[in-house]
Amino acid sequence: MTHSRPNSVTDPASIQPARWKTVRIGALAAFRQALRVRKRRAAARVGPGMQVEIWSDVVCPWCYLGKRRFERALESFDHRDEVRVVYRSFELDPSAPPGVSTPTVELLASKYGMSAAQATAAQQQMEQRAAQDGLDFRMDGLRSGNTRDAHRLLQLAKAQHRQAELAERLHRAYFSEQASIFDHSSLAELAVEAGLDRSEVLAVLAGEDYGDAVEADEATARSLGASGVPFFVIDRRYGISGAQPAEVITQALDRAWADAEAS
Repeated sequence: MTHSRPNSVTDPASIQPARWKTVRIGALAAFRQALRVRKRRAAARVGPGMQVEIWSDVVCPWCYLGKRRFERALESFDHRDEVRVVYRSFELDPSAPPGVSTPTVELLASKYGMSAAQATAAQQQMEQRAAQDGLDFRMDGLRSGNTRDAHRLLQLAKAQHRQAELAERLHRAYFSEQASIFDHSSLAELAVEAGLDRSEVLAVLAGEDYGDAVEADEATARSLGASGVPFFVIDRRYGISGAQPAEVITQALDRAWADAEAS
């Protein structure tokens, strides 16, 4: 769903793109959240099959919720074996100082003009919402910080075809286990658990490798008009903003496939 009011969110991630135009076509006519990408329409598909790009941040609860709903949608999509999923980088707070974390409740209260009690209540509502989708969120005492290193590792994981595994491991570690995803030692352990080589992980964390790939993803998001996450782009033709219900995503996939077949 698309969120625009501070009291309906638990994370800055839920401030969604306002410049995208709703598309009302065919089976998606009843769903206001199915959006057509305004730019980069030249190719019906990016390579064989279908490509779905997901812009997200690892500290965004709506992104984890949207990820799980997308996975359920993909399970019911007839052409799921022909879909390539790519996770794209989107830092919610790139200005956050590296190595420093802040209580998420404080950040929410400051950003949205909430009281600490209101921010805490919003976090509890997010826990309940996640539980309905089978996710165990533990938001009490959660801290947030700079996620650039996590995104650089996700770019490494993409090169090694382990991106989905690392994305899931980072989300689960942060939201369900309250593990740090901001310090190098913790990130390295999580990356190794996701199947990455420890020496390569440590080498990336020791330098600035893949920083350009993170910046390229964020530049592409801006060019598409995206200002919030999660943000799903299908074959650079359709976009879905927010953590939509699985059935909405499935119908978007069906329509995008049908349109590509017809073009």
